[in-house]
Amino acid sequence: HCLSKEFSSASSTTTVGTITSRVTRNGDAIMEKNLINHEDLAGDRGMVDDIFDETYQDKEGPKPPLQYVWRNIILMSLLHLGAIFGLMLIPYAKIQTLAWAVLCFLLSALGITAGSHRLWSHRSYKATLPLRIFLTIVNSIAFQNDIYEWARDHRVHHKFSETNADPHNAKRGFFFSHIGWLLVRKHPDVIEKGQKLDLSDLKADKVVMFQRRYYKPSVVLLCFVMPTVVPWYFWDESIIISFFIPAILRYALGLNATWLVNSAAHMFGNRPYDQYINPRENPLVSLGALGEGFHNYHHTFPYDYSTSEFGWRFNLTTAFIDLMCLLGLASDRKKVSKEVILARKMRTGDGSHKSS
Repeated sequence: HCLSKEFSSASSTTTVGTITSRVTRNGDAIMEKNLINHEDLAGDRGMVDDIFDETYQDKEGPKPPLQYVWRNIILMSLLHLGAIFGLMLIPYAKIQTLAWAVLCFLLSALGITAGSHRLWSHRSYKATLPLRIFLTIVNSIAFQNDIYEWARDHRVHHKFSETNADPHNAKRGFFFSHIGWLLVRKHPDVIEKGQKLDLSDLKADKVVMFQRRYYKPSVVLLCFVMPTVVPWYFWDESIIISFFIPAILRYALGLNATWLVNSAAHMFGNRPYDQYINPRENPLVSLGALGEGFHNYHHTFPYDYSTSEFGWRFNLTTAFIDLMCLLGLASDRKKVSKEVILARKMRTGDGSHKSS
């Protein structure tokens, strides 16, 4: 059955209480506030490792020196130069090629948003085997690390957000949180905390582990070869255009759309749900990232399958998951009740919801 499970204090399936804690979170503000017992809610998903750790503090002492990963620096530079060349080729491309590039972008984006993010990182809904296989295939088109590694790093990001244990800590600046974190070695705290997470659910998923085992050949085939061969073979597009638009340009745009969630959505926008954390509501990022820009909401309620209280608005991923549920390929969507959302806005929000 296509049923969305709502979390509220009156839930018959989940006992939700409140706890009072004194917190210093992502800033200098100190306050007393009531919190939903997130661990009770997360327990319904069988995991708690994407819930912010209120007790964690950065270690004192000198910062470790930056270690540049020159391979990544060179490859990312070449990729973006190739993407610029791809932009210059757009006027010469056939309309079918441009449509194919858009389709590849959308499919690869769903592999991240509906796949490695909402399904595997947060367990915010359940997917049948055929849907998990599909999401794994399109995830390889995206080429943003395999599902296991992506989900592990994302759980660390949520559990230790805006600390040294956060892989793309936005407090280190826009460039670092956008792409710089991929150009240097991980902070030791990121590695340490990542090794302590419970990833048994990912290890038990044979689809996830199959992709991890054969990730490199799957990326070569699905991210680069397939997007290039289809327009060249089926409608006689130039091999140069076929490579630089549907493969290179599309790939670079997909990466940057995801990275903007880590950078822009942590810096620009309002905070109607929790003004004491950095993540913001950024509709422009949501447009490019298929619904992932409602980031203040997502970090406040990471277990919500929609990552937003507004359903399909600027949120193609939510529409996709709902369609999969209608077709019987997905189920058990986790959704926060309107009462809980309103109570949280009134308690910790910045007040912007009153004028939105």
